Amino acid sequence: MNAKWEAIFKEDEMLITEWAQKRNPIPKIGIFVVTYNAVNTLVQTLKRIPPIILDIVEEIFVFDDASRDDTYLLAEGFKKVYGIDKMTVQLHSRNLGYGGNQKAGYLHAIEKGLDYVILLHGDGQYAPEALPSLMRPILEQQMKVVLGSRMLIPGAARKGGMPLYKFIGNKILSAYQNLMLGSTLSEFHSGYRVYSIKLLERIPFTLNSDDFHFDTEIIAQIHELGQRIHEVPIPTYYGDEISYVKAVRYAWNIVKTMLDYKLYRWGLKEDIRFNIVDSPPSYQLKGHPLSSYMQIVGLVPYEKKVLDIGCGKGHLLPFLLKKRSEVFGIDVLAPESIDKGFSAYHQLNLEQNPHIPYPAESFDVIILADFIEQIRNPEAILNEVRRTLKPEGNIIISSGNIAMWLYRMFLLFGSFPYARKGILDETHVHLYTFSNLCQLMRRSGFRILKRKGTPIPFELVFNNSLGQILTYLYYGFVKFWKRLFAYQFILVCEKLKLR
Repeated sequence: MNAKWEAIFKEDEMLITEWAQKRNPIPKIGIFVVTYNAVNTLVQTLKRIPPIILDIVEEIFVFDDASRDDTYLLAEGFKKVYGIDKMTVQLHSRNLGYGGNQKAGYLHAIEKGLDYVILLHGDGQYAPEALPSLMRPILEQQMKVVLGSRMLIPGAARKGGMPLYKFIGNKILSAYQNLMLGSTLSEFHSGYRVYSIKLLERIPFTLNSDDFHFDTEIIAQIHELGQRIHEVPIPTYYGDEISYVKAVRYAWNIVKTMLDYKLYRWGLKEDIRFNIVDSPPSYQLKGHPLSSYMQIVGLVPYEKKVLDIGCGKGHLLPFLLKKRSEVFGIDVLAPESIDKGFSAYHQLNLEQNPHIPYPAESFDVIILADFIEQIRNPEAILNEVRRTLKPEGNIIISSGNIAMWLYRMFLLFGSFPYARKGILDETHVHLYTFSNLCQLMRRSGFRILKRKGTPIPFELVFNNSLGQILTYLYYGFVKFWKRLFAYQFILVCEKLKLR
């Protein structure tokens, strides 16, 4: 280790020492050492843990993942020779895998009532001298997740001996993961990590893989919680340790995990790994010009009296007000949770009582944006819409396309993946094709004036300019064949004239 790194770690070690002397009580921190066939490296790794860290941590637990050598006996001998009473050594009866070993260790940390757990590899690849640097953010800033990064300092990884193919692979995969998560981490593939136990208790990490991409899955779960990840620079070291990572399989598993997560976030797939109970589905306004909401706003004439049924928190309201509309809202949400600006707002459950509290022929435009699929008896509400719509008024209605090519593929392979949002939102009680939706409107006494389709909202998937471009490109397919490619349908209708 060069003098620069030694100086950094020494400074952090002094700050940790001062912190420990001035503050009491110290959080209960555990160092979790994962080992497998580490008989040649484990002792040196443990001996390099700074004395101040040995003093202040609650426990050091070494989990041997059914090594084929004498790693377990060596760890037990180290504990006795050096008299480290706070050290626990456990031998798995069978090999759990890298991810499986972590699951066992985190469950142990939770059971012991720790506050934080630091993951350290027994093969010496990650410098134990860097432990004070990883602990500083949790002690001084109460950070919940800290990653040691070999890529924060440009050029440091290669100088530390990282092989070129691993460096390039790390860069490519990390760029891909940042793209999919909308994050800016310098790397995702460091095994030097600190987790808050309270955070781990909120994450279903036991559902993750037992393989090496466990680390990627847990980052996606942390991202789903909206938890910030803090990075600190660490040195890179490659010695005689044996790597058990199969590069191609590892890369494929990461690619697939990120795709699974995006499909889940997109509402196209249910995935129990990312369905975190205390993380309610967050609504993202589809602000792309070709999205259903923006197309609906574009279809509303200026200076009209508009009723927005199922208005949510008023996502359309600011755009309608720019068109000098007089906007009225109906939703089940409480008035205090609604954005201000409505001319009037009614908290109503139209499913239970399908009555719109306005006289006949009150509105120029009535909007039902992504609402009708949540109603068991849509005809009753559409009858009320017909009653309160002016003779020359329009209803603008949108709904997801259950016959889109992707859902046809799901059915072809025997899957129907309900999710917490999107077209297959588990709260949707009706799912519509283009024909079904048109038939519903005709049965309810409306004539269809315009039929429009929306593209898949790639801008919500990639959160960058690439998503914007893909959305525009995909819209060409929607124009070519709405029934197959449209993500959602929008219909503009008027009342049928009774003779």
